[in-house]
Amino acid sequence: MTIIGLHWLLAKTTGFHLTSPDPAVRKATANYFVELARCAAELGGDILVLGSPAQRNVPDGHTTQQAEDFAVDCLSGVLHTLSETGVKLCLEPLTPKETDFMTTAEDAARIIGRLGHPNVKLHLDVKAMAAEPKPRPEVIRANAAHTYHFHANDENLRGPGTGAVDFKPIFAALKDTGYAGWVSVEVFDYTPDPDTIARDSIAHMKGCE
Repeated sequence: MTIIGLHWLLAKTTGFHLTSPDPAVRKATANYFVELARCAAELGGDILVLGSPAQRNVPDGHTTQQAEDFAVDCLSGVLHTLSETGVKLCLEPLTPKETDFMTTAEDAARIIGRLGHPNVKLHLDVKAMAAEPKPRPEVIRANAAHTYHFHANDENLRGPGTGAVDFKPIFAALKDTGYAGWVSVEVFDYTPDPDTIARDSIAHMKGCE
């Protein structure tokens, strides 16, 4: 088994928040990301996927722009370690149902541009892209320069091929843009069982390719 990195970085933690107005909380969060980057590298991986919707919401009494400034300040404290370890920090846009911050690939790309570091990248998620104003293949093509990791999942929270999402144009867009990274299957409904999900998902994705 190959470990490619870590995901949902702030799940089941306390005291950490990407967009906190408190500088001490942002610093603690940055330090935690630093340790996760080192951990991922020691495990042989080079990816950190930053989703964690609950720990990045716009803080009460603040604007989205202020929240973005807080996030940029927080992540600036991780850049040196990303350079040292070679780990890529991949920002994951999520739907407005999950968070009110960084809900589109455009939002993530803007933050990536502000940080200006080659190891800060974009993570795209098929389920999350359902909320994008443009079709998924267009989002993939528009953000190809930033994309380093990809989640193949259906809107029904299961694997590719189990729901209504057509993965053929999605994989065509990945191929057309020269995407060479991992495509991971992320599910939240493990019916009927993990082995079947893995086997059927791989078969469906190969069929799309």
